[in-house]
Amino acid sequence: MNRFESPLAATLGNAILRDVTLRDGLQLTGKLLPTEQKIETVRELLRLGVPAIELGSMARADLVPTMANTLEVVQALTPEELDKCWIWVATPGHVAKASAAGARNFQYCLSASDSHNKANIGRTTDESLAALPEAIEYTRAVNGQIQLCIATSFTCPFEGYVPEERILSIANDPRTEGTTDIVICDTLGQAVPAQVSRLITRVRDESPARRIVYHGHDTWGLGVANTLAAIQAGAAMVDGALGGLGGCPFAPGASGNTSSEDILFATRPEWLTPDVFGELVVLSEKLLAELGEPNRSKAAQGARSKAEAFDWVMPSAQPSATGGN
Repeated sequence: MNRFESPLAATLGNAILRDVTLRDGLQLTGKLLPTEQKIETVRELLRLGVPAIELGSMARADLVPTMANTLEVVQALTPEELDKCWIWVATPGHVAKASAAGARNFQYCLSASDSHNKANIGRTTDESLAALPEAIEYTRAVNGQIQLCIATSFTCPFEGYVPEERILSIANDPRTEGTTDIVICDTLGQAVPAQVSRLITRVRDESPARRIVYHGHDTWGLGVANTLAAIQAGAAMVDGALGGLGGCPFAPGASGNTSSEDILFATRPEWLTPDVFGELVVLSEKLLAELGEPNRSKAAQGARSKAEAFDWVMPSAQPSATGGN
């Protein structure tokens, strides 16, 4: 084990982080970030080594105003940059529009519960599933990838507990054939590690072989614990947002995503060094300060502590977004 490697590295495998700051992270904020700033954020995250990014959503701008310039961001990025970027979609039309702009990686989202699917997308879950084959065809036409994303995989804000069998029935539905990944979402952050581990293990063992992605929130303080449980159960990609930013505007009770900084500090991929981590903290602080949002990352707070004998604490001379430590 090298000096900076996580003690858990041997058991966590090769799971990668997808940073969702620019989509799920911005959904509940009241400020539309300029296109240029979104592009700069994508490029800075990629420069620092973040392997995957969710850069935006095709949600209607009147419903989610912070996503209004998503296609402008897509059009400004290179094909090489877009290879590492994902875009949230909910209809075949979304895929058609995004692919025409240059996008190639799509996260097709539906909810396990009809109530949330109607609130979030305006249709039943089965109606979303019925439209999925057409979205898959649009994706194939551009040699892209499309994920099956199941929101409210554990609990629904309107219906409560969601049975595991409901998730398995969606994952095994023949209309999902052609999806490359399956995203299991703890939309409300109400799951506990044992639930996450059990569901992901079942999806891995009882549904068609696809990469498993875990998307968690930190509402009840278990974001990192659930993420580690997901990885150990077989998730190969996990979602996080800088500073724990975000939440779903159509899910009462949802709060911020699991912090990207916290996930990275816990898993410590090979590309992450204390210096790179410090740059991520500064990037996060600047973005959150501009948005007027609090920094919920415990690891970022630790990096600003006085315990400077620890390699991951930033030097006191390194400025914060507010100009001091």
